[in-house]
Amino acid sequence: MKVIEQSYFEHAISTDRDGATHFEQKGPEQIVYLQDEATALQAIVAIHDTTLGPAVGGLRFLAYPDEQAALQDVLRLSRSMTYKAAIAGLDVGGGKAVLIKKKGVTLTEAILRKYGSYVERLGGHYITATDYNTSMEHMVQIAKSTRHVIGLPVALGGSGDPSENTAYGLYIAMKAAAKKVFGSDRLVGKKIGVAGVGKVGSCLVSLLCQEKAVVYVTDICPDRLQTLSELHKVVIVTTEHLHSLPLDIYAPCALGASLNAETIPQLNCAIIAGAANNQLAQPEKDGRRLFEREIVYVPDFLANAGGLINAVTELDMRSFNKNLVKQRTEELYSICLHVLDKAAESCCPTEEVAQSLALTRIQSIKNAFVR
Repeated sequence: MKVIEQSYFEHAISTDRDGATHFEQKGPEQIVYLQDEATALQAIVAIHDTTLGPAVGGLRFLAYPDEQAALQDVLRLSRSMTYKAAIAGLDVGGGKAVLIKKKGVTLTEAILRKYGSYVERLGGHYITATDYNTSMEHMVQIAKSTRHVIGLPVALGGSGDPSENTAYGLYIAMKAAAKKVFGSDRLVGKKIGVAGVGKVGSCLVSLLCQEKAVVYVTDICPDRLQTLSELHKVVIVTTEHLHSLPLDIYAPCALGASLNAETIPQLNCAIIAGAANNQLAQPEKDGRRLFEREIVYVPDFLANAGGLINAVTELDMRSFNKNLVKQRTEELYSICLHVLDKAAESCCPTEEVAQSLALTRIQSIKNAFVR
C-alpha cells in the first residue's frame, strides 16, 4: 500500500489538448497519485484551487489509453470544477479524482474503501463525490473510510443523487439562453437534441417534454433509448446524425470533447447547452470557432452547476433543504444571462467571459488576504 504525491513541477511539461502547458493554464495546487497493490487501485487526485474552500469533485471510473491521458483528464476536470464553484457563488474549490479502469478491475467494496482511506489522509482538502461510472451506492462504501464524501443517500443524511438537480440547472440555463437568443424563455415547440440520456440526460428530457419541446435523443445504449421512448414522445436518431440536425438547442450530455474542429462546422443549431464536462476539445480554439459561427454556447461548467449546488449543501446540513437547493439553482438563470450579455458586449467567446468572471471572484478573495 502506498500513496505517491508528486509535485506539480514534475508534470510541468504535460500539455493540454489546446497545446498550452499547465503552468500557462494556472496549474493545480496539488496532484496526488494513489496506488494499492492488494486491490489493484490506481487513481489520481487533482486539487486545483482551494481559495474559496476545500476542493470538491467527483470520482470518475474510466478506462484510459495510458497514464498521461488520465492525468490530462483529471487536470482539466479539476480546473472546470474551480470555475464551476466560483461562478455559481459557492464557497468551495475545485478538485477531481480519476480511478483508472483496467481489465478485470471493478468497483468492489475493497477498492472503494481503500480509496476512501486515501481521501481521509488528505485531511479534508479534497471532498469526493459521484461522477461518471460512480453512484450513491459507491459513495456509501467510500464513506466507511472517510468523512470527506458527499452525494450520499437522503436516508443516510445526504442530499441524494445530484442528477436530477444537474438536469434542472441545465434546463434553467437553456431557458436563459433561449431568452437571449429568441426573446422568450419558453421552450414549447423548440427543437432540442439531447446527446446522451443517462441519469442527467433522461431527467432533462422529462423536463423538456413537460414543456412540450420537440426532443431528439441519441445514446450509445439502445436500452436507454427504448426505455425513454416508452415514457416520453421523443425522436430517436443516430449519434452521428444528431449534432448536424437543424436544432434550436443542442445538449451534449455524454463524455467531453464532442465539440471540436471536426464537429463544429457540422453544427446546425442556435444554442449549445449541455451537461457533459469539458465539451470543448480545445477550449480557446473551439470557443472561438463557435463564436465565429454565431452559435451561443453556455459554458459547460455553468450549465451543469446544479449538481454541485445540490451536493455542496451536504457540507452544511443546517442549511440543507430542497427548496433552498432549487432557489440556488434557479440563480443560474441570471448568471447565465450575465455571461451571455457580457460576451455580446465585448465580442468575446462565452467560455472566455465565464472563466474571467470565475477567476475574478477567486482573485478578489486572494487579494483580501494580502496585507
